[in-house]
Amino acid sequence: LAQLDVLASLAEVAAREGYARPEISDEFALHIIGGRHPVVERMMPRDKFIPNDVSLTGDTRMIILTGPNMAGKSTILRQIGLIVLMAQIGSFVPATHARIGIVDRVFTRVGASDNLVRGQSTFMVEMSETSAILHTATRRSLVLLDEIGRGTSTYDGVSIAWAVSEHLHDAIGCKTVFATHYHELTQLADELVALRNYNVAVREAGDQILFLHRLQPGGADRSYGIEVGRLAGLPDAVIA
Repeated sequence: LAQLDVLASLAEVAAREGYARPEISDEFALHIIGGRHPVVERMMPRDKFIPNDVSLTGDTRMIILTGPNMAGKSTILRQIGLIVLMAQIGSFVPATHARIGIVDRVFTRVGASDNLVRGQSTFMVEMSETSAILHTATRRSLVLLDEIGRGTSTYDGVSIAWAVSEHLHDAIGCKTVFATHYHELTQLADELVALRNYNVAVREAGDQILFLHRLQPGGADRSYGIEVGRLAGLPDAVIA
């Protein structure tokens, strides 16, 4: 009965939300056309969520994802992991089309949290999780990283993020998406053959910014942190 309940639930949500049947294969590549986040799209009107395409292959297996706060980097990161997970449990997926090369594990380093009981700072937790990924991931893993290195000084943080990226690319060779505000990391595309830069588009209108939530090739050159502070209601004197 429990198994029937799960399968019926997956079938119902697939029919109601317009999910597609993914193609599952033993190949390395991962292709998602019109991918969506299954939870976020439920929290807004159907036509408001902006779908995005993602392709990870042997020749383009690592993406450095830059763009402003609030632009949707973390949503894109999470929806890739969720689509792969849903496909591998036998569910249809929130996408127009998906071809999933089977992964052995999905590793994520997302969000910030400390562990006061164990005396671990937010940065220590982040480093411990990153260490576990680097020691355990294989070429067939999917690694999703969000803001590695932000909990320490900028110089140390960039150094760690840079070295982690090189290790994932050179030593492990797994499919990786790394969302970051360290725009220096976009220079890695000049050195690592299978790394590509992508950013989440934003449009400026005067001193206002409009988040387009659209994934596009190339790196971002700024994070619009002050503009996001204005949107959040920081006093004008502080913004100035």
